[in-house]
Amino acid sequence: MLDSMKITRRQSEIRQSLAELAGKETPTDDEVRQMDTLDKEYRTNETRFRAALTAEDTERREAGAELETRADRQFADLVAGFELRQVALHLDEGKALTGRTAEVVAELRNAGGYRGVPVPWLALERRAGETVASGTPDPIQTRPIIDRLFPDSVASRMGAQMINIDSGAIEWPVVTSAVTVGWQTSETGNVAGPTVFATGDKALKPEQSVGVQMKITRKALKQSGDALEQAVRRDMNGAMGAEMDRVVFLGAGSSGEPLGVIPGYSTYGITSTDAAGLASWAAVRAAVVRFMTANAASGPGGVRILARPELWNYLDGDLIDGTAVSEWDRLMKNIPASNIVMTTNGLAAPSGDPLETQVLLTTSAGGVAPVFVGTWGSIDVIRDPYSDAQSGGLRLTALATMDVQVARGKQLEIVTGLELEAGS
Repeated sequence: MLDSMKITRRQSEIRQSLAELAGKETPTDDEVRQMDTLDKEYRTNETRFRAALTAEDTERREAGAELETRADRQFADLVAGFELRQVALHLDEGKALTGRTAEVVAELRNAGGYRGVPVPWLALERRAGETVASGTPDPIQTRPIIDRLFPDSVASRMGAQMINIDSGAIEWPVVTSAVTVGWQTSETGNVAGPTVFATGDKALKPEQSVGVQMKITRKALKQSGDALEQAVRRDMNGAMGAEMDRVVFLGAGSSGEPLGVIPGYSTYGITSTDAAGLASWAAVRAAVVRFMTANAASGPGGVRILARPELWNYLDGDLIDGTAVSEWDRLMKNIPASNIVMTTNGLAAPSGDPLETQVLLTTSAGGVAPVFVGTWGSIDVIRDPYSDAQSGGLRLTALATMDVQVARGKQLEIVTGLELEAGS
């Protein structure tokens, strides 16, 4: 039992004893001494009670945090054993779901309605044995439910945070005011202010849905082992990951797509600067300096860069006169290699005359991600046994709802007009 509970019970006993003694009109000397002793004990216990609450507060916080994350870890353990081949066979043959897969599906159905079989986002992560660019991920690693969807995706490497939402919209209050600081100019004068502390809401809304259709042949359905499991996982992972990376940065904001970072730079309040010259480290360095002067980054090591391979090709071949040092070497000297992300999907191909490209710079200021990607519920897998009935195949449609939001535009910078060749 907690000390605070023991003290509370003892205080109740003391109050009851004092009430009995105080009700006597002519207490004896022993009873008077007993009242004095009980009164001193009561006052001492009040001090002990406050001290016990202070000591137990840390224990309660730690226990509460453990309870909050325990359910996440347990669910992550269940998802680690989720089998997509069971979903395919269930939709095709009506085979009952078993084991961890059945538990996960039942849990997701309780949280929201689905036309088909719900598949958790974490189930799309590649499992051990599948080599990716950064190596082989460990599927046993414990991760919270709200986490990166694809660990090697461009969006995650640029600092985007995945937010899973059960239903409805979610908003972040972001400070929009600038508090004024000033010195007292005289003995009776006032300091600067007052300044209104204002916030603006940045909302993620479930208004855009993306889908991928998959054809599973009869032969694949009969391969009920890991071959089907890994094939379905790879196809869905690749299709969903590539499209989500594209819309995070290049989403048009129309035709059902969310508004991406680059097309929506003015809406999100992102600074876009035209370099208007041959690509160089100096043009990127100027954007890094703007980050630092705006207190969005403490140094170049906290900045991430998204670039096209064509930019690397040009800068690596642009040597400084009289040296073997290239412009790319200068960039790598200041920006960690792990913070430089190459993409052919997240940035538009170079165009124009002369040929121009652009880069996107992001930083996480105060622990706030530069981009939020909201996903609603889980992936809804719907069965279509008719379209490929002649060949005995099965067509699956996976639907997901997502949105993109930038909390603070000052955490992103776009540099355009980086020329890759001299003008004609």
